[in-house]
Amino acid sequence: MEKIKDLKSKYVSSLREFATPRGLTICGLMCALAIVLNLAARIDIGQFVRISFSGLANRVIEFLFGPIIGGIFGAVTDILNYIVTPKGAFFPGFTLDKILEGVIFGAILYKKPIAIPRIFVAQLLVNLFVHCGLNTLWLCVVYGRAWRVLLPTRIITNAVMLPIDTLITFVVLTSVVTILRRIRGGAQN
Repeated sequence: MEKIKDLKSKYVSSLREFATPRGLTICGLMCALAIVLNLAARIDIGQFVRISFSGLANRVIEFLFGPIIGGIFGAVTDILNYIVTPKGAFFPGFTLDKILEGVIFGAILYKKPIAIPRIFVAQLLVNLFVHCGLNTLWLCVVYGRAWRVLLPTRIITNAVMLPIDTLITFVVLTSVVTILRRIRGGAQN
């Protein structure tokens, strides 16, 4: 019963974060950064494999504001990225993927110390269930490709990117915490 109360508290706290001017401002800035990173820091490998760093802005939001705002932010940035750079057909399943990513990372990272094992677990869950599972399913539905044709490449890509994404996310989140501490320290002087 205690764990359910803690979980509910985490989700309610996450939702309240968005109602603050600070939360809205940071979300707006990170949204713009996500769009710029999607345009400038993206590598397309064929039609079905994409390496992008726009998710780093999402990780910052999920860490700072939790699973609810992380899910909403994921949906908004997915739709805005599609509007700015439409590639293929719009399919709501891909937006659902971004929502789930936000919820998973937010649930694991929000109000917790930054630690490589914690980031690794969150990234592993997202890679397995969202990227290799649901995302591959949506690609099969939208493009009519066979699951067994797409899955091996997607598994290899996600396995290779798992430690890289974990390390990059760790460095980015550690930097964000350092910057926020300096800002708060400067405001107190």
